[in-house]
Amino acid sequence: MNTLNTDIPRSVLLYCRGGFEKECAAEILERTGELGVSGYVKAKPDSGFVAFIPHATEAVSLHDRGLRLKDLIFARQLVFALGPFTELPVADRTQPLLQAARHLGDRFSEAFLETADTNEAKSLAVFLRKFAAPFDRAFKDSGLLGSPSDPRLHLFFLSSIAAYVGISIPGNSCPWLMGIPRLKFPRGAPSRSTLKLEEAFLTFLDDPKESLSPGMTAVDLGAAPGGWTFQLVKHHIKVTAVDNGKLEPALLDTGLVEHLRMDAFRYRPPKPVDWLVCDVVEQPARIAALIGEWTALGLCRRAIFNLKLPMNKRYEEVKRCREIIEARLGRTLNDYSLVFKQLYHDRAEITGYISRHIR
Repeated sequence: MNTLNTDIPRSVLLYCRGGFEKECAAEILERTGELGVSGYVKAKPDSGFVAFIPHATEAVSLHDRGLRLKDLIFARQLVFALGPFTELPVADRTQPLLQAARHLGDRFSEAFLETADTNEAKSLAVFLRKFAAPFDRAFKDSGLLGSPSDPRLHLFFLSSIAAYVGISIPGNSCPWLMGIPRLKFPRGAPSRSTLKLEEAFLTFLDDPKESLSPGMTAVDLGAAPGGWTFQLVKHHIKVTAVDNGKLEPALLDTGLVEHLRMDAFRYRPPKPVDWLVCDVVEQPARIAALIGEWTALGLCRRAIFNLKLPMNKRYEEVKRCREIIEARLGRTLNDYSLVFKQLYHDRAEITGYISRHIR
């Protein structure tokens, strides 16, 4: 295998949806350029990850310079890594991996054994299940297990004999294995799109209980059949569901939902609401303009919305949508936070979240 020396690249690993490596690579190059760090990327199509290799600066210093996972749209996880280490000895993969880990820190809160989220990488599932128990025992016996505040150790396997060894920083990483939330489809939900909004709440909200309080009011644009309305009702929020299509009858039976059969782009609430959610299938620029108008006019305090991306120039389209919303906010832009993220339950789309700062 590779030995630990100065020739081993120190890189930033970004996990992403397969097929979006190009967008993830363009974004990390743009962001690191803004931070004054030059480098290059390795981004194999449909691999499910991107590696950024700085020309001079050690990758982990990018954390200190301000590289933040929350600022990256297409990345699910941010790992500062060594490797890849290849030709790991089949008889004992554990000790070389632990040796590499010691060059990244003295203590780790836990160890994640991971692969990319691709069909090709799923072939490693059986190997990882067999390898997990002996590695976990060796990891604990090594004295490397620390406290919850310590960095997390990541072993990102490319094959059964090749892996990156890296760390993620608390507060600047995703807490879920492979950057994927393990959500269970809720009983009674009208559609699987409900998981997109549940994941959005977990991703964007610092305190979901405070932000989703019983008695709040919400508008769901493009509600039918009610997957997103279902999530709001679960938090006992009063919902105006706007869609010409049919809504799941059980939602209406809750007494919390009013269904208006009308065009989502024409509806405006009689008074401001706490939440706007929107999963309308439409050109992303038109959705961005709608969200910008609602926010600028003070019709909602917070909004979560979905942008269906085109086949080409997807990152450029996202930036265009951001510009549309920011232009609509004008002088009040600094009063708001606007973030985008491609969630696990998104497909060829991203989810946006905008909120007004509490003063």
